Amino acid sequence: MKKPMMALAAVAASALFLSGCAATDTTEEATTAATQSTNTSTETAASVSLLESVQAAGVVRCGTRDALPGFAVLNDSGEHVGFDSDFCKAIAAAVLGDATAVEMVDLETADRFTALQNGSIDVLVRNTTWTATRDGSEAATFLQPNFYDGQGMMVAANSGYSSVSQMKGAIICVSKGTTTEGNAALESSRLGLNWEVRSFDDTDLILEAFIAGQCDGWSSDVSQLTGFRSAYPEGAAALAILPEVFSKEPLAPAVLDGDTAWAQAVNWAILATIQAEEFGITSANVDQIASSTDDVSILRFLGQEIESSDGSAVLDPSLGLPTDFAYQVVKQVGNYGEIFARHLAPLGLERGVNALWTDGGILYAPPYR
Repeated sequence: MKKPMMALAAVAASALFLSGCAATDTTEEATTAATQSTNTSTETAASVSLLESVQAAGVVRCGTRDALPGFAVLNDSGEHVGFDSDFCKAIAAAVLGDATAVEMVDLETADRFTALQNGSIDVLVRNTTWTATRDGSEAATFLQPNFYDGQGMMVAANSGYSSVSQMKGAIICVSKGTTTEGNAALESSRLGLNWEVRSFDDTDLILEAFIAGQCDGWSSDVSQLTGFRSAYPEGAAALAILPEVFSKEPLAPAVLDGDTAWAQAVNWAILATIQAEEFGITSANVDQIASSTDDVSILRFLGQEIESSDGSAVLDPSLGLPTDFAYQVVKQVGNYGEIFARHLAPLGLERGVNALWTDGGILYAPPYR
């Protein structure tokens, strides 16, 4: 009886083994199918660019602010005006052909990248510095800087300070959650000045503290300091901006990581303002130039037909934008120089490094061909 029993046991064991293999195969197949389904869904989602969604919606949601003179403020009619506001409009003009098709979304400093990450905005244009850490950890892709800045120091005109190096033991007030905090601490350490750096949630609180005499200095980007100085309750002459600039602050628009098509569209909208200035094309003369020029480079740029031995054609660089996007940007908003002159020159800001490369600055657009 032992042999039959052993045979039966062997058969049972074999059945169990085969059953286990079948279950394992089924599980593996299910897992593989689920993984493939997930990958397919991810690829499908990734293949739909925000560019298409924005064009379908007919509006660009631009993350900005409403209280920085020169860059973005609300006018008496409740409309956003300023340097950054115009770049929001330039993006809408390029993508949708309508500079007014933009929804300005006011954001606090601490909410800038969260709004980008959760999809509350399509693009961030809010005097934001491009840094390695932000590029790597905030899921943000920074684009062509629209303003090259640097951190400085503002003091009361009667403070007795004429240089940052004289401010030993000073109380320096800055905005919380910005690159300003770290830069001020580094400069204090580098010069051995032992500053007490106090950070505030918003600039209104810094202004109150400064007026109350709680701050010996107010440190921020020089452009911001210039803007706040222009609107100071006691008049701009009551404040002085010291000559030292102690950081690099490239202020750049940003979009969410992972969407090349949308990033390219926004980037070329910004670059169009720079190239237009280099060509000498303004909102006032763009129509006349478009109808009379024989310059092939300008014709390409404006989306005009180019005659050749094979006939006439319009350049389409496959950016997902209308072929006349640059024309729309310049006609409806203006070139870089016009935007600067409209909003920043009245504050006393000079072009400096924000001049064209042909004028001693560093603004330079890749060729449009």
